Amino acid sequence: MFEGRSAQTLRGVCLIWQVALMTATGSTRWELTATSPSLSESLQWQANCRYSRNQDKVKITSESPPKLDGTWLSTRCEVRAGPEFLTRAYTFHPTRHFQALQHYYADSGCQNPAYSLVIRGKLRLRQASWITRGATEADHHLSGVAVVVHSLAAKQKLASRLPASCVAPHLARLVPGKPRDLYDSRAGRGCLAAMGFSMMELDLVRVETQHHPHGEKIQRLFLGDIHTDWTQRTHYRPTGYQQPLQSAMHHVHPCPVCALVYRSTEQQPPVLPRQTHPPVSLAGHWFSQQCETRPTVLFLTREFHFDPEQHAWEGIYRHYSDSLCTQNTFTLKASGHYAQGNPSVKVPGATEFVFKVTEARVTAEDESTAKLLNRTKLGKCGQSGEWKVGMEQDLSSTHGCTVLGIKLPHKEYELFKVELDHGRHPLLYVGERPTDGSSPDRPSRRATSFQAPLTQCSEAETQAPARYGTGVNGKQVQLDTSGSERLTPILLVVLGPALCSWIWLL
Repeated sequence: MFEGRSAQTLRGVCLIWQVALMTATGSTRWELTATSPSLSESLQWQANCRYSRNQDKVKITSESPPKLDGTWLSTRCEVRAGPEFLTRAYTFHPTRHFQALQHYYADSGCQNPAYSLVIRGKLRLRQASWITRGATEADHHLSGVAVVVHSLAAKQKLASRLPASCVAPHLARLVPGKPRDLYDSRAGRGCLAAMGFSMMELDLVRVETQHHPHGEKIQRLFLGDIHTDWTQRTHYRPTGYQQPLQSAMHHVHPCPVCALVYRSTEQQPPVLPRQTHPPVSLAGHWFSQQCETRPTVLFLTREFHFDPEQHAWEGIYRHYSDSLCTQNTFTLKASGHYAQGNPSVKVPGATEFVFKVTEARVTAEDESTAKLLNRTKLGKCGQSGEWKVGMEQDLSSTHGCTVLGIKLPHKEYELFKVELDHGRHPLLYVGERPTDGSSPDRPSRRATSFQAPLTQCSEAETQAPARYGTGVNGKQVQLDTSGSERLTPILLVVLGPALCSWIWLL
């Protein structure tokens, strides 16, 4: 597994490789929008669970450049690394101006408002991203940021995070319920940076529209991911996404949180209804609700089966080269065992776990991946020279696969949370992966935020995996391989995925 400096070095190499790709294929990032201003993608998506509650296929489209006009809302209490708990309401106007409301809370249920930020500025869409396929790059310019605290206790806590140079001019005379400017076109951003504030999320944009068979349309706005390291937030340019916001006009019905967030103001933040967290029961079969994107050009779906009696699990990670998860590059199956720990102190409602990966198996799903694996050194990645498309190889004999970043055995410290959706169906949240590619291999690195939720198949719907390890089931390993496109030069075909491959657990 890549960690620290080596991870960042490989990311730099990955970007260089992608520039080479654009040159080799005869296209440039500017051509993508210049030649096709209304470029669109579409996909007939069906969840991995064969007997999922929604058995009808849903058509998903995404246009480039995206149409942002309107208001976009949080659908639940969001969790960012730290942890921070917030809800968001972003409004974009045809004039390119935007207003963003961010409400921050003292609790994980978003019931105790601490302070709200009112952010104003302009957004300029640029070209289709040459790093994250399916996304559009943008530039934002802030014209003002104001804060409204909702209690004296919140004011004191906020002041404790800021240097004295910020407290005296901005917060000393701050009265609960009254806005106070933290930033304008004449002031610097030092106080905002001390708060961990950044709107770099606006620099990567994607809008998806789900077309349901019965005419229902749902639109979701994906904005850039927030760096898990607080100190990196203000200058990190995103390559992955946060959990999406939903359109105020076209959203899932019913959505009680959407309505509360939509009616909110900086003086009256939404107070979400109290939610009872069900016990963390991992038993059964869980799968991704959508094609998922990770930082540094990673597209995948996840599928898990847990056996609490044996404390065993198996994870299936299907990796793709495109943002719609249609072009499968390889599949990873990982297994091992896990132990449940104590309720989380940092993230109430979540539970700590420790997972150990003891087995991993990989299937090359296309020729370029098979060629890459066949060029690995003997003893470094399964049976060198024996990789074939569609044929699974066990990596136990080589203790993993160095070219894919898999190391066996491997232990990670995880964070899980179970919530119920609007239909009272369980959703499983798994700890967010560190943005820098490192591993939560010690308690101090345990996540404080979450990935996209997984949906559970009912007991009647669940079918046991064909192979479930050797009685000791493992936890997920998220292999992060590049979302590389098929390249013209064979050298790039072989080397591209290797340079941009990553391993992620869960």
